[in-house]
Amino acid sequence: MNTTDIRQLEPKALWQNFYSITRVPRPSHKKEEIGAFLENFGKSLGLETFRDEIGNVLIRKPATPGMENRKPVILQAHMDMVPQKNSRVAHDFQTDPIDAYVDGEWVTARETTLGADNGIGLAAGMSVLQSKDIKHPAIELFITVDEETGMFGAFGLQPNFLKGDILINMDSEDEGELYVGCAGGVDGNITFRYQEVAVEEGDVALKVSLTGLKGGHSGVDINLQRGNANKLMFRFLKDAVSDYEARLASIDGGSLRNAIPREAFAVVTVPAEEVDDLVDFVKEYEELFIEEFKGVEETISFTVEQVDLPTGLIPEEVQDDLINGVTACPNGVSRVLPELPSVVETSNNLAIIKSDGASIKLQTLVRSSVESRKEELASQMESAFLLAGAKVELVGGYPGWKPNLDSPILKQMTKVYEDKFGKTPKVMIIHAGLECGIISTHYPHLDMISFGPTIKHPHSPDEKVNIVTVQKFWDFLVATLENIPVK
Repeated sequence: MNTTDIRQLEPKALWQNFYSITRVPRPSHKKEEIGAFLENFGKSLGLETFRDEIGNVLIRKPATPGMENRKPVILQAHMDMVPQKNSRVAHDFQTDPIDAYVDGEWVTARETTLGADNGIGLAAGMSVLQSKDIKHPAIELFITVDEETGMFGAFGLQPNFLKGDILINMDSEDEGELYVGCAGGVDGNITFRYQEVAVEEGDVALKVSLTGLKGGHSGVDINLQRGNANKLMFRFLKDAVSDYEARLASIDGGSLRNAIPREAFAVVTVPAEEVDDLVDFVKEYEELFIEEFKGVEETISFTVEQVDLPTGLIPEEVQDDLINGVTACPNGVSRVLPELPSVVETSNNLAIIKSDGASIKLQTLVRSSVESRKEELASQMESAFLLAGAKVELVGGYPGWKPNLDSPILKQMTKVYEDKFGKTPKVMIIHAGLECGIISTHYPHLDMISFGPTIKHPHSPDEKVNIVTVQKFWDFLVATLENIPVK
């Protein structure tokens, strides 16, 4: 690739729209600026544009001449992105644009998430609205808020807001695959409360840092056997407490419920005579982690440094309960689909553990395409922490999307793909959550499908999107719109 400017890539309209999106800060729950940007975009084209009470944006474009008798289509994407960065980078997702650039066959960002999830789908929808030469039926571009933190835009969808018969979700991440089902999920919020106790006289404070893990999307990447920084840190802490009289002062691991935690930091105190041995023990654990994750994680770093004494410690009984609860908590893949062993059915992500001097708060995300399995794994997680004395709340549950292999749009898009690219697309169920399941509870008549370009490592600073597949994704979208069935 001869350019580093993503605006020079093809298809130009899509990439220019994506570039414009990267200029607007849009982490989840910061919806006013991106919402206003999208609302102004629709109105600047002279199109019917609405923003509902929750912040979702809807832009309608009439059918092109001769296509008025085709089924109306809803193109669907979400406006928010996951804000993840490496700790060494000074980037403020609330104010700073994303520094996107071309890296060989990919577009990526410098040390932060790129926002191709779901910025590419959003840019494609914008480009269809702008186009003057694409044949298409009546189009609605439906853009939801806060998908990444609880799908609040989809949950807040009101009756009679959408008019279409077919919904094409553009939030999948493997070109050549058509998605017809997804997992549901439920959040676990766990809280330990405590009053700090004094540091033992003569103790020394050490900060232990686990960094360099890949992390990734807790649905898409959960089957890749990557390290969970929280689980690994507490594996170490259990031994450090048992063998070196370590006491836990603070913990900070992970940052988002739907991202596999890449980094974890703990401040501990130990007797002065144990410091050298604990330093050596950290090095031993680093070597152990590197060996165990060989071929999966290439840049694991587990380090220790002396720091100022903390103002207080987590009480020993709370510390021990926390360590036992985290150790017992299920994490990673629990079950695959028996009929499709390559597809994860049920999983849990122990995403966040943070202390603030008065409480320790943890967050997990259980996913499953089988409702009863979701409930079972959530109950296992709940039991582990209830036994440890924590308060546990299961909140934010959302349904999966039940596959319909007889879907007319699936059959039509399969044929279009075969005609255009000379091969048959894969029909898939994704372990990640898509908004289709929630939208279908509001609009059960919709014929739905999901597709997208190839995006690797979403929800991590390694996120990248393959340039060639963006062109194929766009060409396929255009051909699909030109071949929508009649009403």
